[in-house]
Amino acid sequence: MNAAAGSTSSAPRAGSARILRMSTLFVRTLRDDPSDAEVPSHRLLVRAGYIRRMAPGMYTWLPLGLRVLRKIEAIIRDEMDGIGAQEVSFPALLPKEPYEATGRWTEYGPNIFRLQDRKGGDYLLGPTHEEMFTLVVKDLYSSYKDLPLSIYQIQTKYRDEARPRAGLLRGREFVMKDSYSFDVDDAGLEASYEAHRDAYVRIFDRLGFDYVIVKATSGAMGGSRSEEFLAKAAVGEDTYVRCTSCDYAANVEAVQTRAPAPVSYDGVPAAHAEATPDTPTIDSLVDHLNEAFPRADRPWGAGDTLKNVLVMLRHADGTREPVAIGVPGDREVDQKRLEGQLEPTEVEAFDETEFRKHPSLVKGYIGPGALGEKNASGIRYLLDPRIVEGTRWVTGADVDGSHVLDLVAGRDFTADGTVEAAEVRDGDPCPSCEDGVLEAARGIEMGHIFQLGRKYADALDLRVLDVNGKLVTVTMGSYGIGPSRAVAAIAEGTLDEAGLCWPRDVAPADVHLVATGKDPAIFAAADRLATELAAQGIEVLYDDRPGKVSLGVKFKDAELIGVPTIVVVGRGLAEGTVEVKDRRTGESDDVAADHLVVHVVGLVRR
Repeated sequence: MNAAAGSTSSAPRAGSARILRMSTLFVRTLRDDPSDAEVPSHRLLVRAGYIRRMAPGMYTWLPLGLRVLRKIEAIIRDEMDGIGAQEVSFPALLPKEPYEATGRWTEYGPNIFRLQDRKGGDYLLGPTHEEMFTLVVKDLYSSYKDLPLSIYQIQTKYRDEARPRAGLLRGREFVMKDSYSFDVDDAGLEASYEAHRDAYVRIFDRLGFDYVIVKATSGAMGGSRSEEFLAKAAVGEDTYVRCTSCDYAANVEAVQTRAPAPVSYDGVPAAHAEATPDTPTIDSLVDHLNEAFPRADRPWGAGDTLKNVLVMLRHADGTREPVAIGVPGDREVDQKRLEGQLEPTEVEAFDETEFRKHPSLVKGYIGPGALGEKNASGIRYLLDPRIVEGTRWVTGADVDGSHVLDLVAGRDFTADGTVEAAEVRDGDPCPSCEDGVLEAARGIEMGHIFQLGRKYADALDLRVLDVNGKLVTVTMGSYGIGPSRAVAAIAEGTLDEAGLCWPRDVAPADVHLVATGKDPAIFAAADRLATELAAQGIEVLYDDRPGKVSLGVKFKDAELIGVPTIVVVGRGLAEGTVEVKDRRTGESDDVAADHLVVHVVGLVRR
């Protein structure tokens, strides 16, 4: 463990970089994992002294962490400025009225922090700033000649996450870059969208981790075309799928099931209820069917059954609505996928209290007969797109110990609509091509771009005069990146068993210089090298702690902190050499001390 108080460095000369000295740097490395850490990046960012937890979902940025965050922000600014976007900064404390005008004061439900000032005025801590961007453009611009326009900010956001977890990956306070484009027409929006998309590709290429671009939903934001940039990571909360044959890729929430064609039901027997005692589960029902009603062509399977799952929807205005979801019995309802279709509505369990309110529902034996507005329960009934006209099913008969066989969709029952709620599985057919199947993987959402259209401009009356002098509603695009989340995502994608392992463009320093032993000559040589490197613009993290800090501790700290190049000044100095180690590959070379600066400059700037 190392402990130090204070800050940074020797004073940099003109054109030089700053030296961060471990003897005074405000950092403490830890040998043990923090008890609340759930994912590797969280454990290592705390252990290496980049962040400290203050409360659930809230972290203090320490000097090393802040340097990484600022470098990520600089890359984002560089690429945003490169497409002509201009930076602004809005307050984090926002008035209620604009969010009320767009409906999001209630749509966000419990997910925003609301507060009042001393006069009783309602405010919120900004989760996103669509309303603010729209209003400032409305305030300043009135003509098509002012457009197109793209403006952005990098600012702290606040969301009252029900389950903050995984360190920086899901927090209640986080840094976000949000940008918005403003155009006169849809063609302009398309051009602005493509410019932002290209900038995002350059940003994520520079950040140095493996990512994928997938089709997505727009959620509570609204809008049409929507894509996410996901960092590939086993710990990611987002599941996405890719086709084995074409370039289709989508977040599972955005996957559109390829519905089969309707089938003829001529010759299908009339639906008939049969006794199926003690079969409240799909597995028990299938076993009973194969024993009591064997098929001549093949055994019964779970996919022959229609499972009706009850959930409770909590709408943004606080009202609650029971809904039944019909899916093939070999699939589960994916709650996250269902919520993605219904945002900002939240999905809750349908508990025993709700069953008592609906006596027509027989738990374990619920069928279409008890569902739908015209039936006894009055519960809205939505079907998976695979349940098309003519398909035949075994499902509950709404009587304890009884199921209906040969129940035909379209002939014997209908629903109130369809919903994409069933789980997406490996091997499902690709929605985009005829030959491919889907493969699932996990990722961390790093960026989200979508075409908002005119939702916010309509709500807040953002209009300009077009070339003919006619008032037209401006069309908008929205483009977000999470810089603070990027710190964790990059760490997650590059760490190893020894610690963090930063890509050079975002590392807190270019070189971690380690002086070993107790010989004053070694420390004098290391001081000189640190100064010469800094004079060449190389950022140096210099472990100048005295000899009472062991060589083993210094080496472990260097690997834990994860600067890409480690330079060790030690016993080799007697032969005129120092060790230069690549943190990522572990490869090392002995380099002549008088050639060290040239060698390191070449590594950093190649």
